[in-house]
Amino acid sequence: MKESMNPTAYLLLTAARNEEAHIEGTIQAVIAQTQKPVRWMIVSDGSVDRTDEIVSRYAALHPFIELMRASADPTRNFGSKARAINAAYERVRRLDVSFVGVLDADVTFDPSYYAAVLQRMLDAPRLGLAGGMLFDWSDGQFIQQVTDPDWSVSGPIQLFRKDCFEAIGGYLPVRGGVDAVAEVMTRMKGWKVQAFPELHVMHHRQTGTEQRGLLSVFFQRGIEDYQLGYQALFFAGHALRRIREPPWLLGSLLMATGYAWAFLRRTPRKVPSDFIRYLHTEQWTRIRARFYGRQGETL
Repeated sequence: MKESMNPTAYLLLTAARNEEAHIEGTIQAVIAQTQKPVRWMIVSDGSVDRTDEIVSRYAALHPFIELMRASADPTRNFGSKARAINAAYERVRRLDVSFVGVLDADVTFDPSYYAAVLQRMLDAPRLGLAGGMLFDWSDGQFIQQVTDPDWSVSGPIQLFRKDCFEAIGGYLPVRGGVDAVAEVMTRMKGWKVQAFPELHVMHHRQTGTEQRGLLSVFFQRGIEDYQLGYQALFFAGHALRRIREPPWLLGSLLMATGYAWAFLRRTPRKVPSDFIRYLHTEQWTRIRARFYGRQGETL
């Protein structure tokens, strides 16, 4: 692929549905960036509140913002997010940029955030997917998400090298876990994934709670992990780590229940067999590294 004339040029893609409560804060955070995107495509995914009005008002003042409307999906799920993101990317893929960011409509961050992530990616040429550390709003405070920065970047703030985003074919429109699928596919294509804990991003709701209650979210996470091909032992460690985030032990138990429910029902997998084989190999490698005490390996 032809390199961009500007090695730090990037575009942003946002899928927003009924985000009137949060999207203005996100827009203001992007406008305040010391390094702004070349284009920011905001897809109103069937919004029926003031989302379109808010975005249109800012787009009239800031030419790099563009509103794109999509028809509503009957159910809100991450598959609809993937379709919205991919449609937006098709509109702007010919722009001369080096990076493609997926940004949720309910986050805020410091003015230097994108400049800092971009610089770290420039310093690491094999880094295909990067971002900061997400802090979810829960019980009246921001709580750091439980994740492994050496393996995962939270879905609301994933920033891809454009070559990497093209190589994985954008977001795979599965129900649940499109961000996790993108991480695995990034590594399958030979790129690295890295989050930077020193770069904080405030997420103004707990991930997945847009349309469901918190308890339902954790049950669904277990189902989604099964559908994405998580190996059972790895999943057990993965669920146990969730004890450190609300609703604490109950969340871990609900994840395990969801995984077991999907297993017993033989719920169809949502990803190709080569994806699952790669994921199992990777997860077994991490399990062995964990038991042999290598640093930086967590489930």
